[in-house]
Amino acid sequence: MENMEITNTEMFDGIYKDKTVLVTGHTGFKGSWLSIWLKKLGATVIGYGLDPYTQNDNFVVTGLKDKVVDIRGDLRDSEKLEKVFDEYKPEFVFHLAAQPLVRLSYDIPKETYEVNVMGTLNVLECIRKSSSVKVGVMITTDKCYENKEQIWGYREDDAMGGYDPYSSSKGCAELLISSYRNSFFNPKDYENHGKSIASVRAGNVIGGGDWAKDRIVPDCIKAIQENRTIEIRSPYATRPWQHVLEPLSGYLSLASKMYDNPIKYSEGWNFGPNADGIQPVKNVVEYILEFWGSGNWKDVSNGEHVHEANLLSLDCTKAKQFLSWNPKLKLDEALKCTVDWYKNFENKNVYDLCVRQIENYCEK
Repeated sequence: MENMEITNTEMFDGIYKDKTVLVTGHTGFKGSWLSIWLKKLGATVIGYGLDPYTQNDNFVVTGLKDKVVDIRGDLRDSEKLEKVFDEYKPEFVFHLAAQPLVRLSYDIPKETYEVNVMGTLNVLECIRKSSSVKVGVMITTDKCYENKEQIWGYREDDAMGGYDPYSSSKGCAELLISSYRNSFFNPKDYENHGKSIASVRAGNVIGGGDWAKDRIVPDCIKAIQENRTIEIRSPYATRPWQHVLEPLSGYLSLASKMYDNPIKYSEGWNFGPNADGIQPVKNVVEYILEFWGSGNWKDVSNGEHVHEANLLSLDCTKAKQFLSWNPKLKLDEALKCTVDWYKNFENKNVYDLCVRQIENYCEK
């Protein structure tokens, strides 16, 4: 384990060791995993986010509250957010906090835009005013693209868009990030502002500790635990599935390169799975049932549900070529890790389980 500890702090050229890193949305699914990884890399993690969704969330059961600086706050509270920047003076910012659900965005469209657009604006303003921030990685989504249901993946220079309020709000956030990068963080003017800003887009992320409503993995787990048949709205909708550690490795790699070469990497980046990870929903469900060892599912699609994309994937050639980033886990491996977490989360040492999964991933 001692050698692995050394390896962890030296990963990504040791950039994060002894650095102060602000993670917005640290109480959320991806944010909690990123915070754990950053801790293993030797960083001081400052978290800013809302209360966890449930008491079984990854943030709660790992005891992460006691391992990071845990600040509860709303992105829309610009004064509080600015005080966090002023007090802790982060060098890196990973902005993950968001209203992240497509179906919920139909119920709360105004709040979705306020959080995802104006919240992102507040983070960008804090970065602009900060004298400490060197790197800002703004996390959006693959759904930010104008989805034409095409069979080939979207590239970073494709048009932004969005049918539903969530997707549209993320498309808006991308335009906002681009505007701030051009206006205030222009790479050509780096010597004056000293900041490198990138946006990152990932596919449908799976992994342990996600209990959000209307997501396929937690929906399956809850049904299995309650001995209910899993009800699938769109079993043949195709998505780019990837374990949470895949895009996080991309974000960390990108930010480390931005720190060393801020002008070259300040732009948009895709982090999606290889072709074998682009599969219909029913395949994911059947893998979960196989690894759990029990349960069943049924098709409840009836055409009455709100609009959701049927086909969506990313072209990640750019990240593979310029960041030397490649997905490491096949879909069955990703789902095996995911199911293992849900089978064991009620036991002690969930933090150690997460660290072990990170270490196993790093070995790949």
